[in-house]
Amino acid sequence: METPPASGNRATAEHTTTVRRNTQIAFDDGDDYRRTRDNDLRSSFDRSRRRSASRDSIRSARSRSRQPEATLPIGFRTLSFQVSASKGRSDYAEKPGKSGTTKAGDKRTTDFESADDHTITLEALYQRLRTSPQQGLSQDAAARRLTENGLNVLPKRRTNYAKKLLGYVFGGFCSILWVGVIIFFICWRPLGDPDPQAYNLGLAILVIIVIILQASFSAFQDWSTAKTMNSILDMLPSDALVMRQGEWTTVRTSNIAPGDVVRIRVGDKVPADLRLTTTSGDVRFDRSAMTGESEECSGSVDTTDENFLETHNIALMGTLVTNGSATGVVVFTGARTVMGGIAMATTDVKEKPTSIQREISRFVRIIVCLTACLASFILFSWAGWLRVKKPEYMNVVAMLNNVMGCVVAFIPEGMPVGVALTLMMITRRMKKADVLPKSLATVEMLGCVQVICSDKTGTLTKNQMSVTTVGFLDRKLTVEEVQRDEKDAPPLAMTEMYRAAHLCNEATFDPLSLAKPIEERLTQGNPTDGAVLRFAESGVVGSSIRDAYPPLAQVPFNSKNKFAMTLHEDHTAGSGSPGGLLIVKGAPDVLLPHCSHYRSYEGVVRPLDEAAKQRFNELQSSLSRNAERVLMFSQRSYVVGADTKQAGFEQKLVEEGMADLVIIGVVGIFDPPRPEAAETVAACRRAGIRFMMMTGDFGLTGAAIARQIGIFTGEREPDTYATITSQRRRSEDDVSEKDFGSRSSPTSTNQSLLLEGTQISKLGDQDWDLVCSYEEIVFGRCSPENKLRIVTELQKRGMSTAVTGDGVNDAPAMKAADVGVAMVNGSDVALEAADLVLLDGFDSIVDGVRLGRLVFQNLQKVISYLLPAGSWSEIWPVLLNVFLGVPLPLSSFLMIIICVFTDLFLSLSLIMEKEEFDLLSLPPRNPKKDHLINLKIYAQSYLFVGVMETVCAHSTYTLPKNVSPGNCKVLGYHPMLEPVPLAILGERHSFRSYQIPADPCVPLGMYFLYYWRHARIPASDLFLAFEKYTDGFHGYSQAELTAFNTTGQGVYFVTLVILQLGNILSIRNKRMSILQADPIRKERRNPWLLLSAVISISIAVFVTEEPGLQKLFGTANVPIEFWVLPIPLALGILVMDEMRKLAVRTWPRGFLARIAW
Repeated sequence: METPPASGNRATAEHTTTVRRNTQIAFDDGDDYRRTRDNDLRSSFDRSRRRSASRDSIRSARSRSRQPEATLPIGFRTLSFQVSASKGRSDYAEKPGKSGTTKAGDKRTTDFESADDHTITLEALYQRLRTSPQQGLSQDAAARRLTENGLNVLPKRRTNYAKKLLGYVFGGFCSILWVGVIIFFICWRPLGDPDPQAYNLGLAILVIIVIILQASFSAFQDWSTAKTMNSILDMLPSDALVMRQGEWTTVRTSNIAPGDVVRIRVGDKVPADLRLTTTSGDVRFDRSAMTGESEECSGSVDTTDENFLETHNIALMGTLVTNGSATGVVVFTGARTVMGGIAMATTDVKEKPTSIQREISRFVRIIVCLTACLASFILFSWAGWLRVKKPEYMNVVAMLNNVMGCVVAFIPEGMPVGVALTLMMITRRMKKADVLPKSLATVEMLGCVQVICSDKTGTLTKNQMSVTTVGFLDRKLTVEEVQRDEKDAPPLAMTEMYRAAHLCNEATFDPLSLAKPIEERLTQGNPTDGAVLRFAESGVVGSSIRDAYPPLAQVPFNSKNKFAMTLHEDHTAGSGSPGGLLIVKGAPDVLLPHCSHYRSYEGVVRPLDEAAKQRFNELQSSLSRNAERVLMFSQRSYVVGADTKQAGFEQKLVEEGMADLVIIGVVGIFDPPRPEAAETVAACRRAGIRFMMMTGDFGLTGAAIARQIGIFTGEREPDTYATITSQRRRSEDDVSEKDFGSRSSPTSTNQSLLLEGTQISKLGDQDWDLVCSYEEIVFGRCSPENKLRIVTELQKRGMSTAVTGDGVNDAPAMKAADVGVAMVNGSDVALEAADLVLLDGFDSIVDGVRLGRLVFQNLQKVISYLLPAGSWSEIWPVLLNVFLGVPLPLSSFLMIIICVFTDLFLSLSLIMEKEEFDLLSLPPRNPKKDHLINLKIYAQSYLFVGVMETVCAHSTYTLPKNVSPGNCKVLGYHPMLEPVPLAILGERHSFRSYQIPADPCVPLGMYFLYYWRHARIPASDLFLAFEKYTDGFHGYSQAELTAFNTTGQGVYFVTLVILQLGNILSIRNKRMSILQADPIRKERRNPWLLLSAVISISIAVFVTEEPGLQKLFGTANVPIEFWVLPIPLALGILVMDEMRKLAVRTWPRGFLARIAW
């Protein structure tokens, strides 16, 4: 709990900077606020008007290596380096017309290169912000600033609702359906005048309903996405303690404005970019989400760095207060904060379509092109042939109806709804598996991933660290050996190691766990310091050490220095100048160049010559190969002056203290792998996915963990950068292609590769060709730039990649990857950049891969089911009618009913299908070659099932040569065979039926069979009938012929509905027989199949029997026999497909197997 400065707290009194306050009023903005703020900013920006050339070079290099996502940020570190480079240059070059800042209220980011809010005096800052440290802002001033600057929220892509609405209503198949609406309206009026047909009006309205249905599903999909994202991104603090009009009040963080005075304490997330004005002296911030570094950053009231992003007197929005408390004044909010700037750059990038979106778009383009070509062919055929040769057969209205019949027939209107529902159901399954897709379109993306690039700490490991080894240049001991050897008294080297581990450590024990054994105590702070603290406490009680060496100054670990430094009073120093003990800890490769001596295990200080450096490197490598993170401790004496409390002392300490260091020793810290990590890697490998590690740790440490969890296999040491350069030299020496391949192919024994981050930038295109061909890779010491480069190089070589991460510095690589995967505890920017969020352990990514492949397989089944009846079998009636003069066998209304209702409900049962076989046993699909709809599926849907359904629904009932309608015996009336109502046919025809000889009269289909059995009109007379199908045709009136055709259309419709039952039973399995995977037994049980079949048949009955629909859309009752006769034909389709599957299973390399879908 924070103690106010007036409380007399000693730490506060010693470490709190008091600021002179020249005013006691709460500032209310006058008319000059914006002018004052802008003038101050402009004057500060004028001091460095021109931008750094390094900034342009970074941007140019990035644009060369990336495609549309070139504007993505490459993280906090790159921005920090960019700012530092600009600060260090005097010859800046700015493009004309670009200013350093933005107007008030603009959502663009701040120019941090020129920001000076951290360097000017607090009095000047208060004056610039027109605020008071004692009174804060008034409510009116805060409201006005919120209006000018916007709410304090991270920027998001502005939604263009008009464009979205147009996309819903006119996108995909809807665009061509609107053409149909217009044509149907035109056919109703004016072309239908003076007797407009309600049928055309009804079709227009029905197609509009279909469009609304599709648009509604698309809108629901986006709404679901937005709802999911709002729940994920609701991670910023909801409230903050703010000074308003002299009183501390709780305010929503979104309502914080520049100039607000904010108080933060341990456990809080910083609500905006703050300039710290007072601190408790021990305040620390966790910037790991921003920088990717686990070390904490201390807070200060003094400027510690010219770089706005690195100075310790700025608390950055979204960082966590891990210790102490502080008060600060808000300098930037929302999009103008550091986090907002990185997020803004990410949201400015145009989103790439997902693989499933590309596949759906491809299918839509193919269908629309085929539809347009066929409709144009019909139109031109009518204009150039039928209108001239057979003017009485088809008028303009009939022609337009046929054209739109072609459109309605060829477009599977129910497919968008079926796809959306399929994705929705798989999304629910993914959520149950702790994988949360941000949108429905992302559920399939993991299924086609070929490479997973994963972080190590906290993802593949437990993030539960402990010291396991202590090393000196002349001896290496395990912790158990150290404890055993110290029964009498620890040697001097161990004493100094314990001392350094205690003093240069920011972790503390949880007060509630102090009574527990040391190894069971909980720690506060980062896990690395916590592990070192437990080790040190096991040797020497920390309180005695800290009392003997009071702290004077501290330089905490940050992303720029990569080391931590503490200065302490040393009462053991001799007389003379005040003595100080300087302790530095950090990565060995960073500190070793600054060391000149080392202390042996016996306590003797010796020079650090080349031989000693070699031994030290061997020690580091030895520990790293044991999967231990190596942390080095060093020390030196330092003459303490009177300037330890002055501003800038920390920088002076770094400059003077990082020389002539004495190495104390190193500790090896082990972070055990997660129990499920090895199984996860093995499952991904079995699924044909390459698993790579991108870690910030030393390469050998990452390689050791990789070997433990199966990323590295075999006993051979991995290849290194030297191997790559060796192969490059061989190729430059014109080694033959065969010889080159045999010696460098990583698919042989040398399939593992270890690269350090510093080596990645040295690789050329030819080197990357070789690197990307390795199966097992660990990238150590990776920066955000390295991660982004790795992803782009893999993608350039046609590999679909997934990147896992949780920090802001991971966002660029995640956004550039085909699939970005964030852990649920990641930063806001990481969650924004990700496509999927893992809600539990990393092993849930395996379920994500399996379900991603399942959704692709089920979508193929859905579309394969919809195409035969919903497209192929519907287009042939139009073609027969236009080119062969057959009365239209299927009306446009019934086509729509099949596509949107009867077929749709049955297709939804396919969504619930389980895996036909282990999908992880298959390699990932290649998005460039393995399409959702390919020639094999077209062949299965059109040429196999589609032809059978079309023939069964169309074909004729043939007579023997010696039989004709004239010699058939007339029998009495048979009500089961009554084709049309008495009012239409009259008594003469209603009581006519025929007895056909039993010899070779073979029914091959339903539509022509109906004509033969109920009207005695053979198919041969229907073909090429054209205008002859009118009053007097075979002795029937026009009304009777119309009634025959209407009922025949119902027969065709019912036949397709029933045949699709056989199709869905066969389409459920690609390879397995229905006897192996029936929908009844538990293994593949699908109760939704029977329910969907009942609904589909019920719709067919309603459409054909409802009097209102009969009157409006020209439907008719279908004789009961034609509800029964198609059943064996449906079984025939199932049997034919079973024979195909049997042939595929029997001859897996045969012709049928090669063309099987």
